[in-house]
Amino acid sequence: MYSTKCKGIGGQLKRRYTDFIVEEIEPNGRVCEVKRFLGGDFEPGNVEVPENTENMEQLRVDMEKINKDINFCVTKITRFLQCSKKRVGYAGMKDKRAVTCQRISIFDPDLERLKVFRSKGIDLRNAEWSNERVEIGGLKENKFRITVRDLDLDEKELRKRIGNCIKEINENGTANFFGEQRFGGIRKVTHLVGREFINGDPEKAVMLYLTATAPQEEDEIKEARIELAKTQNFSEASKKFPVKFRYERTLIHHLCKYPKDFVGAFRQLPRSLAYLFTHAYQSYLFNEIISERMRLGWDLKEVTGDILMNNVPTAPLYGFESKLAEDEAGEVEKRVLEKEGRSLSDFKIKEMPELSSKGARKEIVLKPQNMKLEEIGEDEFYEGKKFAVVSFTLSKGNYATTVMREMMKVD
Repeated sequence: MYSTKCKGIGGQLKRRYTDFIVEEIEPNGRVCEVKRFLGGDFEPGNVEVPENTENMEQLRVDMEKINKDINFCVTKITRFLQCSKKRVGYAGMKDKRAVTCQRISIFDPDLERLKVFRSKGIDLRNAEWSNERVEIGGLKENKFRITVRDLDLDEKELRKRIGNCIKEINENGTANFFGEQRFGGIRKVTHLVGREFINGDPEKAVMLYLTATAPQEEDEIKEARIELAKTQNFSEASKKFPVKFRYERTLIHHLCKYPKDFVGAFRQLPRSLAYLFTHAYQSYLFNEIISERMRLGWDLKEVTGDILMNNVPTAPLYGFESKLAEDEAGEVEKRVLEKEGRSLSDFKIKEMPELSSKGARKEIVLKPQNMKLEEIGEDEFYEGKKFAVVSFTLSKGNYATTVMREMMKVD
């Protein structure tokens, strides 16, 4: 379901890591610029640390990464520094299959070790001392530069369609759906795992995370998941799950020792990662509300009973303290909840209180800023096809893939 009427351009996203560039913009307006990994060289530089003349506790650095998720990077850094992951702060998650740059903080790091830290695909630079930790949500915006490949239109038609789409989005915005990365990688099970925790079934949640497969997965991991689903033999699974699936292996290793302790197994994951599962389920329901409003022909307009933020209609990220809208808007919010067999109290999870959510509201309309077509050219990776580069900025917590989906009109 699309919220714009402009003709799509088709194409493919993220065919190369450098096709998706994300630069974090700090609250003071400073941009964490991508510089190191655009030329195909994944080797980092050395970290230069200024003198700490005022005895400050937090060292802030820009972290540029390529094809890495934030939890992987934090693990690499803290293992090298021989310190707890709790010492590292960051403002937000960034796309894995991309080149991204963001500000992180490290509490009282071992400077001699930090200065020689090197890890392929992770670069630390622009260090400065501060007394303030970088916290989740502590950013202003994200700036995107995105290349769409495999375009089967001529340049004139591409410019026309992209121009029309930018004009429509500038005027009306687009549906503020949570993007596909909220729901996991190719398996798309993150929200389903979250649903099982909210159902009060941690065993089913953990086994779903470990055993759900997708056609696109490599045969080795697919076969390991299928075998574990049949046997629940965690000792054998520890031998068959490939090393690179480190989060699954973390759960399996715990279950080898404590075969029925599914809650304890899940608690072996980083807390920031574990919370994403129930948040993904909230996000799924949020998307369902927008879709239902659009099916009713409301599009993105305000209707009776809407709760507004910045004069824009909102929908709930359901939680145990959520206040739902009234009248027409409220009926939709209640109907989506009832269709799932849910009540608000379900979002207080007794087995794992740390996954509980009080709830919040989020605007249903997304308006990118500074959206423009940067370039159109011949795609060297797809003979006879074009590529197009589009840039824009989004406020925190919103998804560039949502914007691009409207422009491309493909899933």
